[in-house]
Amino acid sequence: MKDSMLSDPRFSGIAPFARKVWLSTPTMHGDERRWVDDAIQTNWVSTVGANINAAEEQIAEYVGCKYAVALSAGTAALHLATKLAGEKLYGQAKPNAGTLAGKKVFCSDLTFDASINPVAYEDGEAVFIDTERDTWNMDPVSLQKAFEIYPDVRLVVLAHLYGTPGKIDEIKAICDKYGALIVEDAAESLGAKYKTNGAWVETGTFGNYNAISFNGNKIITGSSGGMFLTNSKDDADKVRKWSTQSREAAPWYQHEEIGYNYRMSNIVAGVIRGQIPYLDEHIRQKKTVWERYEKGLAGLPVKMNPWDRDKSEPNFWLSCCIIDEDAMAPMVRGEQDYLWKHESGKSSPQEILDALAAFNAEGRPIWKPMHMQPIYRTHPFVTVEGNGRGRSNAYIAGSGVDVGADVFRRGLCLPSDNKMTEEDQAVVIEIIRRCFQ
Repeated sequence: MKDSMLSDPRFSGIAPFARKVWLSTPTMHGDERRWVDDAIQTNWVSTVGANINAAEEQIAEYVGCKYAVALSAGTAALHLATKLAGEKLYGQAKPNAGTLAGKKVFCSDLTFDASINPVAYEDGEAVFIDTERDTWNMDPVSLQKAFEIYPDVRLVVLAHLYGTPGKIDEIKAICDKYGALIVEDAAESLGAKYKTNGAWVETGTFGNYNAISFNGNKIITGSSGGMFLTNSKDDADKVRKWSTQSREAAPWYQHEEIGYNYRMSNIVAGVIRGQIPYLDEHIRQKKTVWERYEKGLAGLPVKMNPWDRDKSEPNFWLSCCIIDEDAMAPMVRGEQDYLWKHESGKSSPQEILDALAAFNAEGRPIWKPMHMQPIYRTHPFVTVEGNGRGRSNAYIAGSGVDVGADVFRRGLCLPSDNKMTEEDQAVVIEIIRRCFQ
């Protein structure tokens, strides 16, 4: 289908991009090489060194927390945050069992599986909470329903989708009501802000345990890496210990707890150290991309990914759109393939993605909700109507609402690279417009 679109009369006069327009790629500035070279020249290339120390201090200062612990990936930060929460709630883990063994955990549904998998690492069971339409994040009404169904749950994993803060105040109030802790997954939202009690506060500081990511396509990058963020020295020290194989203070290798090889490399930290001064610049560039889409797609039956303009300031990591229901052309998806059919005046996410790919531009589907993933299909799922499983029975009242599945069905991520020129983006917008002809 993608190849045939080049000869489709709707796209007449548009030539493929000579250089690929990417979804989101690293943006290097030169300072990165300085700190990487310094690590090599001083022979500090392992998991200790000045770059790690500096990156931790600078991120903690930027975000507004007391401690940041540099780890090998955002997933590592999420794992240790989740493990720490489980230990705080249920006691020290045994060597052969996770800290959440036999426990349920409420989790964002519309997110990448790295948010959720640490619950399984710690032998817990994720219960997925449906999405709200205002920000595409965890729905507080569904979360309240979940506590009514499972009142013993004491941990919530909250992710901020595509750099847009969720309804933090409402979620925190519900968690406080039920005595639940929060693991905040700010992997996609570094630099995003939320207004609470009249003050603007960075995401990554609202949870009891917090994680960010420096993966290759994030707002700033180290090629890999992540950080655990906290105001607790004890928690920071524990995560540092766990991340370095839980070595005890003995002259030989001695271990009293299970440990992990999760510490960040001083070379990766050098790249991050060089990126940090440009974080605000990257956010401004990403916001400009989002605003161009909002203006350029005006008049089409689509809407941009939403955010609370009074209480939040996203980092605009990815620009997304969702097609109006009455403008959706036929589209079906299997486990690994899909089919779509064009109808005049309508389109579908896969048609648009195929058109972009045909002209050498990269988009992608919205994250497939976790409750729809094959590995998690037996896990509970809660919506505003309560139990979200088995709603197809003709004798059960209710609409069978599933907001996350609907956003996945009608939404897509657009090319959002901050190095995309205004002219490149104008062509991308024109391709999308012609998909609706």
